[in-house]
Amino acid sequence: MSGACQDRRSRWQEIQKGLQFIQSTLPFPGSQEQYEVFIKDLVWNLFGEGNDVFKEGEWTKSIEMYTEALSIADYADSEEICVPTGLLEKLYANRAAAYLNVGLYDQALEDCEKALHLNEGNYKALYRKAKSLKEMGRHQEAYETVAKCSLAVPQDPSVTQLTQDLAKILGLKIRKAYVRSKVCVFQTLITLTLLQAYILSSFFLIQLNNKESPMGMAVGMPEVKGLPAAVDLAKNPLAETHEFKQACSICYVKTGPGVLDYTLHTEEHKCKKDALLGRIKHSPDKTWKLIRPRPTKTQYVGPYYICKEVAVGKECLYPGHCTFAYCQEEIDVWTLERKGFISRELLFDPFGPNSNVRLTVPKILQEHHGIFMFLCGVCFDHKPRIISKTNKDDPSLCSHPVTKHDFEDHKCLVHILKENTVRYSKIRPLSPQCQLDLCRHEVRYGCVREDDCFYAHSLIELKVWMMQHELGITHESIVQEAKKFWNATASLQGVQQLSSAQRRFGPPNLKMMFVCGQCWRNGQLSEADKNKKYCSAKARHTWAKDRRVVLVSSHERKKWTTVRPLPTKKPIPSQFEICMHVTAGKKCQYIGNCTFAHSVEERDLWTYMKENNIPDMDQLYEQWLQSQKPGWGEETSSNSIRENGKQIHMPTDYAEEVAGNHCWLCGKNCNSEKQWQQHITSEKHKDRVFNSEDDQNCWQYRFPTGTFKVCERFLKGTCTEDDFCKLAHGDQELKEWMERREFLLMKLAKAKKDHLIAPNDNDFGKYSFLLKDIK
Repeated sequence: MSGACQDRRSRWQEIQKGLQFIQSTLPFPGSQEQYEVFIKDLVWNLFGEGNDVFKEGEWTKSIEMYTEALSIADYADSEEICVPTGLLEKLYANRAAAYLNVGLYDQALEDCEKALHLNEGNYKALYRKAKSLKEMGRHQEAYETVAKCSLAVPQDPSVTQLTQDLAKILGLKIRKAYVRSKVCVFQTLITLTLLQAYILSSFFLIQLNNKESPMGMAVGMPEVKGLPAAVDLAKNPLAETHEFKQACSICYVKTGPGVLDYTLHTEEHKCKKDALLGRIKHSPDKTWKLIRPRPTKTQYVGPYYICKEVAVGKECLYPGHCTFAYCQEEIDVWTLERKGFISRELLFDPFGPNSNVRLTVPKILQEHHGIFMFLCGVCFDHKPRIISKTNKDDPSLCSHPVTKHDFEDHKCLVHILKENTVRYSKIRPLSPQCQLDLCRHEVRYGCVREDDCFYAHSLIELKVWMMQHELGITHESIVQEAKKFWNATASLQGVQQLSSAQRRFGPPNLKMMFVCGQCWRNGQLSEADKNKKYCSAKARHTWAKDRRVVLVSSHERKKWTTVRPLPTKKPIPSQFEICMHVTAGKKCQYIGNCTFAHSVEERDLWTYMKENNIPDMDQLYEQWLQSQKPGWGEETSSNSIRENGKQIHMPTDYAEEVAGNHCWLCGKNCNSEKQWQQHITSEKHKDRVFNSEDDQNCWQYRFPTGTFKVCERFLKGTCTEDDFCKLAHGDQELKEWMERREFLLMKLAKAKKDHLIAPNDNDFGKYSFLLKDIK
């Protein structure tokens, strides 16, 4: 073991011993002077450990070390022990750097301010403050800060680059510094004074030229025609610490049985570039690691960990389905992806000269299934949201049932995705102020600035902006291109279906039909209407999968008989038998759960479904409908098709005229005020307000109990309640509880602003502790 490793191991042991001691109530076995040295050494050790793990790229761990050191410094102050100001200054400045790397810009800015309060000349804190302000969209403040930093370290390349980036955004002229051959102290001072005067005058002119901005918006951004839409902001946040490369199965070849046993070949070939590789820049391991797509079919919201089999050099037990990471590079990318701070498409600098990324409308729609179309912007921005397109009787107006808005003047481009629910994503017009990056507030709890925000509020909006920036395409052209794409796709699908059309479907001895279940219970035989939206009876019942039944008739009996769904009991028997109760002429006592057939016709249809691999009545209906006429499947009847097993819908499927409100959280349309009130007061909806599927946050500790206080017994090591304890188990858990409370309060405020919570509704179940005061 090397000396450095040995020293670090010894330091870590000292940290563990020190923390264990100060968490106890034991008296210190020494003098007050020795106790002060002990406390200060502990803080220095934590500072050193934080620096080492930071260099290794473990930023979260470094934040923990710096935070622990600062907490002990606060504790020391209560014990009348003064930790050196210089050390506190470094702790705040270094923790700010770690916060920057994980995308927590608010916390980074707060730490920079604390470091500058201790030493206003700390140029590292100034630089990191400027970076934080830039990422938060406060470009003028960032420029003012980096100008001070530039005066302190004029030759630092990072400071120079940041200054030029901000100057470009603000529309200022970029100039290089004048370097003199002979340095005169007096003249240097004059030069610095003039430079400072120039900077201040520039700020003064910017202030005069700018109009007053809404509260919370970035100021100091005059409209400059021809200014690129902040291309420099599209850089990936891991650029300083990671390298990324695209590859394919030809150049990235598996060389062993392990999940990491791959080798990258650099021979020239036509690379598909369908795989993402990454590696940490300063790591001794220079091999390229495969970074798989982030697992999304899981409700897990905690931190990512490396698969325990892979960590010890064994083979993964679930290759292809493992939701654990295989390497640190995967953890770093997945963590930022889930928080919404990074997009895989931005890891390759889409604006670079060698980039092969060229976004088009078909490419976007192939990845993000759905359609682009125009909706009434006034209705869409209404609180709560109302979905309305053009009026059928007068296309110049919207289809709002009461207020008919001028559609052409107020239309907005919307991407509409219909899966289990309908999801609408507004695409705002691209302007010079737009930043080609995701809004970190929107992906967490909803951006309060809404349309005034310069950042993209969805990945689809970001990609459309990038496409518009590259191609200059208008919203009207995007809608037309989308229609052409789906028309071409539907035509191709129709050709493919011709070969299998008009074939005999079902058992040869049976006739089959699908009828409305409500009508059938009343003795009526009602099939679907032409559009497959309602049944053909006067009552016009909704033609939904849970309201239709299948009827069969044999050549022998010539009587229509209902058939129940195929039994789901596993394994399915090799052959179906008739129920003995039915055979005896009696009524089956287990009619709801009986897995035996209740008629010969039911047995024959079940056998046919099993032999043809038809698992349920929905697929039976689709295949039967296809056999009646080409392209008549339930989905294709409304101009939708399937691609790679995924359901794709056409423009006519979307944005039906809605008389009531639309809940963007749940994707539900309500056709009356009563139905809307029932929906927003339902437990499922209120739980969705606080814990949506798109929640990008990960929490390390227990769910808050509402009692925001540290358990004294836990500190003494005598708490026996474990997870059932109502108090926080340590300062870190308490801190997370406070942060989590603030986060959930923001989500609640956003929901109330959008009228998704009834004004007098205070019952939020396990989240009701939010309304309590913190003691």
